[in-house]
Amino acid sequence: MTIHELLAAVRRVEVRTNRLVNDMMVGAYLSHFKGRGMDFEELREYMPGDEVRDIDWNVTNRMGRPFVKRYREERELAMVLALDISGSSAFGSVHRSKREFAAEIAGTLAISATRSSDKVALLLFTDQVELFIPPRKGRRHILRLIREMLFFKPKHRGTNVPAALAFLNHLLHRRSIVFLLTDFLHSFGEASAPARAGRDTLQELGLTNARHDLVCIHLHDPRESTLPAAGLLTIEDAETGELLEIDSNRSIVRERFARTNADRLAELDRAFRRAGVDTLSFSTDRPFAQTLQSFFETRRGRRRG
Repeated sequence: MTIHELLAAVRRVEVRTNRLVNDMMVGAYLSHFKGRGMDFEELREYMPGDEVRDIDWNVTNRMGRPFVKRYREERELAMVLALDISGSSAFGSVHRSKREFAAEIAGTLAISATRSSDKVALLLFTDQVELFIPPRKGRRHILRLIREMLFFKPKHRGTNVPAALAFLNHLLHRRSIVFLLTDFLHSFGEASAPARAGRDTLQELGLTNARHDLVCIHLHDPRESTLPAAGLLTIEDAETGELLEIDSNRSIVRERFARTNADRLAELDRAFRRAGVDTLSFSTDRPFAQTLQSFFETRRGRRRG
């Protein structure tokens, strides 16, 4: 790909995501995320009208009268986009791959954040951290993020979600919004065995969500749910290279394929619920903007409640 083709591709994504932000006003909802960064400002005696939940009970017990902690809200918040660019992200049975689809979603989030004066960081990962770009503002920065999301060439093909989240937990010292975009094909069950040396996926999701504001964006291609009746097919695992030959003309084969995937998705949903993590599911053959807007509106209503 020439430099002109690369820039044209980045520009197309920028124009498309800018339009979505303008039309759907997604950026207006980012400020309603829970846990917007707070810096400790002072400790003073309780006064009528103060929130009871702000009382510092340790100091109160020592002093014999109530004291409250006061915090100053940070004017800026960091958003971190964590994208899975493993081998499976290159798959696409419709007009775009999961990686291209992820870049559009992440681009929309990034532009929304800049409209809210928040900084944006990018983490690209496979079974190792491939690239981390620290949080910054500005159009040039966002264009660079989009370019890397689309065209960065990873050194590895596998996936290790816990390692990526552990990297962020070690690196990020202030509470941030973390969007994790992945297909979760190799995150639970036997495929995640390499991660067992440390915390598993579910444990790392829970820890990240406790330290930050984690939103999992599950990317799905429709061909991962159903097989066409197309005769003998050779299916390759994009991350391990393992080959499997099946006769897709047999209805029992197609039914087993669909059932296995349905069971995987059901287990994934149960895992997210156990971790208490907000999750959005997007399919590459469907638009995502309306779902994203509804999610932000729900988060805004939750904060008001």
